[in-house]
Amino acid sequence: MNMAGSTAARYVVDAARSRFQVRAFSTGLLSAFGHNPTIAIRDFTGEARFNVEAPEQSSLRLDIDASSLTLTSDVNDKDRLEMESTMREEVLETARYPKITFESNAVQSNRIADGMYRMQIGGNLTLHGTTLALEVPCNVTAGDDTLRANGDFSIRQTDYGIRLVSVAGGGLKLKDDLKFTFDIVARRERKAAEPKPE
Repeated sequence: MNMAGSTAARYVVDAARSRFQVRAFSTGLLSAFGHNPTIAIRDFTGEARFNVEAPEQSSLRLDIDASSLTLTSDVNDKDRLEMESTMREEVLETARYPKITFESNAVQSNRIADGMYRMQIGGNLTLHGTTLALEVPCNVTAGDDTLRANGDFSIRQTDYGIRLVSVAGGGLKLKDDLKFTFDIVARRERKAAEPKPE
């Protein structure tokens, strides 16, 4: 999207300082035991451009390594291996679709305090070879050297051509809805001639 020239600062996502996870919801025999798997997204990159004078002209792009999704729920090793293998081979089909991407194309912004904004980031999510429009509501905090966004959004797996599968001998089947929560930190990239503020 078009930016307002030099007033837009570029920030690079710092995955090590960020948290990005998916909560799945189960049905079937084991669902009564609270088996709602939580999956961490470990490997992702991206950049944001933030315009403090016109936040609605800001933008975001994220690239996720689909094979980096890791089960963090407290399950035994056998179930963990089965669930992660099923997720990569049958659900995400990471060999065919190694990347998940989100790219914004429209931003709505309301300033709620100094350096703090409530934003609605519209864009396209490409998952499992399918690209669909997605709205992501989030809170954004802009500092001198960092940009931080946190929020959540939900998708339906079948919208992206993902087949709902069973694990644990059929005792655990995931529902269609997935909930993503994120707390993403990006650090500002400065030009060589651009001084840091005092």
